[in-house]
Amino acid sequence: MDMRVEPKVKMKLVMIGNGMAGVRTLEELLKIAPDLYDITVFGAEPHPNYNRILLSPVLAGEQTIDEIVLNSWDWYTDHGITLHAGKKVVAVDRARRLVRALDADNKVTEVPYDRLLMATGSKPFILPVPGKDLEGVIAYRDIADTNAMIDAATKYKNAVVIGGGLLGLEAANGLMRRGMNVSVVHVMPTLMERQLDNVAGKMLQKSLEDRGLKFLIGAQTQELVASDDGRVKSIKFKDGTSAAADLVVMAVGIRPNTELAEAMRLHCNKGIVVTDTLQTVTDARIYSVGECAAHRGIAYGLVAPLFEQAKVAANHLAQYGIGRYVGSLTSTKLKVTGIDLFSAGDFLGGDGTEELVLSDPYAGVYKKLVIKDDKLVGACLYGDTVDGSWYFKLLRNGRSIADIRDKLMFGESNIGDAGVEGHNKAASMADSDEVCGCNGVTKGTICKAIKEKGLFTLDEVRKHTKASASCGSCTGLVEQLLMFTAGGDYSATPKMKAMCACTEHGHQAVRDAIVANKLLSIAQVFNFMEWKTPNGCASCRPAINYYLISSWPKEAKDDPQSRFINERSHANIQKDGTYSVIPRMWGGETTASELRRIADAVDKYKIPTVKVTGGQRIDLLGVKKEDLVSVWKDIGMPSGHAYAKALRTVKTCVGSEWCRMGTQDSTQMGKDLERAMWRMYAPHKVKFAVSGCPRNCAEAGIKDVGIIGVDSGWEMHIGGNGGIKTEVAQFFTKLKTAQEVLEYTGAFMQLYREEGWYLERTVHYLNRVGMDYVKKKILEDAENRQALWAKLQFSLDGEPDPWFEHSRAEVDLRQFDKLAVPA
Repeated sequence: MDMRVEPKVKMKLVMIGNGMAGVRTLEELLKIAPDLYDITVFGAEPHPNYNRILLSPVLAGEQTIDEIVLNSWDWYTDHGITLHAGKKVVAVDRARRLVRALDADNKVTEVPYDRLLMATGSKPFILPVPGKDLEGVIAYRDIADTNAMIDAATKYKNAVVIGGGLLGLEAANGLMRRGMNVSVVHVMPTLMERQLDNVAGKMLQKSLEDRGLKFLIGAQTQELVASDDGRVKSIKFKDGTSAAADLVVMAVGIRPNTELAEAMRLHCNKGIVVTDTLQTVTDARIYSVGECAAHRGIAYGLVAPLFEQAKVAANHLAQYGIGRYVGSLTSTKLKVTGIDLFSAGDFLGGDGTEELVLSDPYAGVYKKLVIKDDKLVGACLYGDTVDGSWYFKLLRNGRSIADIRDKLMFGESNIGDAGVEGHNKAASMADSDEVCGCNGVTKGTICKAIKEKGLFTLDEVRKHTKASASCGSCTGLVEQLLMFTAGGDYSATPKMKAMCACTEHGHQAVRDAIVANKLLSIAQVFNFMEWKTPNGCASCRPAINYYLISSWPKEAKDDPQSRFINERSHANIQKDGTYSVIPRMWGGETTASELRRIADAVDKYKIPTVKVTGGQRIDLLGVKKEDLVSVWKDIGMPSGHAYAKALRTVKTCVGSEWCRMGTQDSTQMGKDLERAMWRMYAPHKVKFAVSGCPRNCAEAGIKDVGIIGVDSGWEMHIGGNGGIKTEVAQFFTKLKTAQEVLEYTGAFMQLYREEGWYLERTVHYLNRVGMDYVKKKILEDAENRQALWAKLQFSLDGEPDPWFEHSRAEVDLRQFDKLAVPA
């Protein structure tokens, strides 16, 4: 008797559409039934699954296509999924259960199915006006559209975006950041009327106008006018006015993509009609999720409801049959060009409702809470959205707010013991509470990943859970959960972060002890904190030395022997044992006299290589150690500190002084910044840049501090990093005067100097403490900001130039003596 067991034949699952909702369904299915199906996916775009929400940062030059991919090519292979990217499904034979697709060369691919998942998403709506098919008129929906806009920005000047919703504003901001003159046409009285009330909409418009965007509110498009070569050249409105346009982006809404479903004779009404199990009402073998699906008459366009659908659909595809999708109460938490927005429920109010309003236009904060029958029924927040998820929880649960009404406006942290879970936001959340609305990630999912996978950093949490990987508005909360779960009840110093093997203390504990006990020497630190290794090591000594001199300037004494070799020699050692010398050039500007002195030194000391650096300075490579002091003296220029954990460069463009595009004098601003802070030591090397206009030729977007000139003043961005892992700086604030730029930059640098851990870049400091924390310390507390700036000036006052003031800088000149060679 043949006792062999026949292998179980897997059913065939085919998914049409390769977007976020569909692939999330597959992820959920693979968790609970990894071996049930052979899975085939058809995607019309030639890309793996990517985060459509992050197309706008790609357009703005803040991220790359690779960085927004959610599921790599390898993910499909690793899970045995056959992906047909770049193939559009043109027909489905429901009788034979066969899917037919075409590629770009019209080559046919046919795949049978046992279950079919329709995740065709939505299509952009194109206004039916004359000229809509002209070259240069595009929608904004996918990577191809994004690349087309990036290409247009390199060739043309004027762009018009039709639509003042989220997508339109992101498109406008990205094109402006690419250097185009951008006007936004919006037929409604205020921007983002579906997410904001009139007050918040007007505040948003004012903020965006300050950044350089133009708005045509109430304008109705009548016609797109062609140039002689057939490309769009202008847009004509119904009132007879017009606007120049080399590029027109239509962002006026989306429609469920039901074209294929209708051809399959599936019932469609505002989308592919589905039941509570996400099965189509026409054919139980066919499921549908995402923007193409209509459930109880609603087609959802937000990510969170689509991910809720994905869980239910996966449950039924796995043949558990216990899940039901009953619809979603939605909230919208967005970050529009760096401005935080939140809305939920009936935020417009109406008959029978009351409104609690807090408005501070100067600070850029607006809150409106709508109450009915002692319950919160709606909320609209602008600028400060930290309590958005708490308000949404109150709204969703229908909890009476009678006992907390007087404190409701001021957020969860002010409730105390009045019947709402504590003031510790991360601790008070239930595991089922959603943290990341963009990716539908709950607190429980994040905490479980942190515990089971031993996650210690924000990047690791993003990688494993996708929380905070999209708009970033939940980053602060994710960091709280990380510290709460991994670090033990919000410990400022996670237990696993000992400074080195010489001690059990972490960096923050050492900093705190130095400040609290006024420790002024390394020996005092070792004694007070009971260092296990009497003399420390090459890891802890430089860190402690920095903490001492930054905490107690002019009192703690710098210990040159506790610095790295480059900082002791005040030059960068190269792989052949020679050194490089990079003199400081204020804002990248130099003179003929300086260039002659550099050339003479090159000839005199036979320096083999002269190179212009990426920071607009001149690098003399191959200088012998015994020649360093003489080279410094002969070139007669200040130290560039290119070897130190200090301010390195302030890169500038030529700005309004020379460039026809420049709006501000970036060169002078760069020189002022550099002269104010050039002798500043820091936890890590620091780089600034100043661009004279949003075209950003000085690459201010990837600097520790990036200053960008706009018509009304300056934008300040912080926390960028052009190193091994490029990080885009985050928008911090808008400033009017050069003096404000100095004060705010100096205050941020001093805060970083006082609180950053040694060898911690500004981007990692920001990730650790959170942008909200830095804003409270600098933007919201003028007295503290001015105190920080004053402390930095005090610290730098009289700080010597190590290339010329050898004794004051405690430079041991004996190290440069040439060793005698025995005969």
